[in-house]
Amino acid sequence: MLPEPKPAPSTASVAGATRRRDIGVALACGAFVGLMVGAAYAAVPLYDWFCRVTGFGGTTQIAAAAPAEILDRRITVRFDANIARGLPWRFEPEQTKVEVKLGEVVTVYYAVTNLAARETVGTASYNVAPTTTGAYFSKINCFCFTEQRMKPGERREMAVVFFVDPKLAGDRDQDDLDTITLSYTFYPTREPATARASGS
Repeated sequence: MLPEPKPAPSTASVAGATRRRDIGVALACGAFVGLMVGAAYAAVPLYDWFCRVTGFGGTTQIAAAAPAEILDRRITVRFDANIARGLPWRFEPEQTKVEVKLGEVVTVYYAVTNLAARETVGTASYNVAPTTTGAYFSKINCFCFTEQRMKPGERREMAVVFFVDPKLAGDRDQDDLDTITLSYTFYPTREPATARASGS
């Protein structure tokens, strides 16, 4: 006796299965897109954190206080100042270099002058070279990443308080190091049109 043939699935059940599959695919795609968007937003702070912790790319460290010891080894720290296109400022270090002991806290000044006949705004970024020294160059106080609003013709002195960490002496890769360059670049800050209008 031959087995009875199975009834063909109804059109409704086939449509239901297809719909469930399509919903599953749509949910998976939505979750993937959400994950990618979240990763994109997290990438900048994570990269910033990584650079600050490791000194990658010449990113300097931030310190709240001076180190506990000062070593006799000396390093020359040179100072560099740059202005990005579109910012009518003169920006320069008040001294081009200093010789410091490892662990010694030093204060130096940069001078900035607004050469425009209008108020202008800028923000400075920084790094050190060689880039491998970023993990050992610590700043206690700095004007970097703080918006500087300058009146027409205004001149301002801005302090940088720093030290070179004594831990550098224990890094065999830095045995021949005798010079570190601290470099700043000021960029124009783009203000919203509403802020410009309210200030005029």
